[in-house]
Parts: sequence; C-alpha cells; structure tokens
Amino acid sequence: MDTSIAFRHLDTPDDWTRAFDVMKELRPHLTDADAFCAQMRRQREEGYRLLAASDDDGAILGLAGYRTQTNTLYGRFVYLDDLVVTARLQRGGIGAQLLDKVREIARHSRCAHFVLDTGLHMALAQRFYYRNGLLAKGMHFVENLAGNSKETLR
Repeated sequence: MDTSIAFRHLDTPDDWTRAFDVMKELRPHLTDADAFCAQMRRQREEGYRLLAASDDDGAILGLAGYRTQTNTLYGRFVYLDDLVVTARLQRGGIGAQLLDKVREIARHSRCAHFVLDTGLHMALAQRFYYRNGLLAKGMHFVENLAGNSKETLR
C-alpha cells in the first residue's frame, strides 16, 4: 500500500456515519446508519472508543473499537470489541497497525492485559491474532437473553 495511514478516534455522529460501511463488513447485522450512531453514542457513554485508520484522502480503511475495564481476572485491561479492515485491503498490515495502536493505548493507560474474543469458526482471525502475539486463554460462553434467535454472535 503506497499511501500513508493516519489514526484517529471517531467521536461524533458524522464520524460514526462515515465508519458505518466498514463496521458493517464485520457486523453484517447492522443495517441502519442512524441506529449504528445511536449504538455508538450509548457505547461511548460506557467508555467505548472507536479508532480509525484512514488514508491520505480521509477514507476509512479499518476500525478498532475498544474499552478499558477492570475485573478480578485481568485487573485493569483493554478489551478489543471490534477489529475490521475493509475487505479489499485485508492482509496489507492495517489490522496489525490498529492492534499496535490499541496496545500502545493500553500500555499508556497502565493496563495489565490486552483481551479480545473471536469466534471459534474464524480460523483466519485466530491465525492473525496468534501472529500478532495474542494467545488463546479460554473459551467465551454466551446465552442470548433477548430471545431473538435471528441474532448472530460475532
């Protein structure tokens, strides 16, 4: 890739609207940009941050959504909710750069761990995470309490 990549947090509804199509590649159940913006606003209130990788023209190439949390297992840690690079640019290093940026944020925030989940069916994602220094430490169990059988977990 010949272009330089800039990283910045997306904090406004206009930013989130611009990010919608890229996020939809990871979360295809998202169907409405306005609903996505409302969701981003709610998550932002809970500490979620959305980091974008953009090209020289400002086009969003990839996203990393994360939050800082504390629990008895990890202490203070950053949890990576979302990591996506637009399909046409995957395998070009942008995902690894986004991971590195979020790791840097975690270290700067004095976090003890960097944590994420990925689906058991996502072998390519698992290989990517292993290559980038993350190790599988357990399994994530989920129970759908909403009763919506059409919702898929990603």
